[in-house]
Amino acid sequence: MTSATHPGLTIDALAARVGMTVRNVRAYAGRGLLPPPRLRGRTGLYDEEHLARLTLIQQMLAEGYTLAAVERVLAHAPEGVTAAGLALHRALLTPWLPEEPEVLDRAALEARAGVPIDEELLTLLADLGVVVPLPDGRLEVISPTLLRAGLQVVALGIPPERVVATQQRVAEHAAAAARLYVELFRDTVWREFAAAGQPPDQWPRVQQAVERVQPVASQAMLATFRIAMGQAVDAALDQDPPIR
Repeated sequence: MTSATHPGLTIDALAARVGMTVRNVRAYAGRGLLPPPRLRGRTGLYDEEHLARLTLIQQMLAEGYTLAAVERVLAHAPEGVTAAGLALHRALLTPWLPEEPEVLDRAALEARAGVPIDEELLTLLADLGVVVPLPDGRLEVISPTLLRAGLQVVALGIPPERVVATQQRVAEHAAAAARLYVELFRDTVWREFAAAGQPPDQWPRVQQAVERVQPVASQAMLATFRIAMGQAVDAALDQDPPIR
């Protein structure tokens, strides 16, 4: 951070260090992606945290993330966070970033879904938070994948209100499962690391653990769901009239 050994960088020097234009640095600061500089008179001075944040922005944009995705990662980073801390924040959040919303008119949405979308279905989708009607009549689709799956189920002849009610219950169970995995990581790897004072040489181990949580949790959830689905189907077949 800014100190006697690091008196700070002007915005021109900061931009030069990260290979950006001053205009871009100002634009990112205007979006709240950088904390305010320390003032010396009328001159703003920037430090290692600003360098770390700008480097992260560059890396994520170069890898194809949108600026909105970058904003969601940096929104959770506390002030004063180090480069290692930012890397951990990114590792924690980027695997779970939601899809980028799409904006479509109703005709395009119906063509993509393969089913007509009447006012009742549109209201249900809006109540579920899957789509947001915009003032110009178009629709912002919050999760294109979730919407596509839901509409495909509706196309099978299942009433839309039943699909919406079922998805709401599924979302509740998914949220509970997510909390279990987060608590598992927090109560073991992170708590031990924090209790040790977050030693710098342990950052790589913690980041590696974070990066492995996502695929392991996803695989475990899918395997568990497959087992549970098979058991549920078996139970249903035992109860309902047999297939002839």
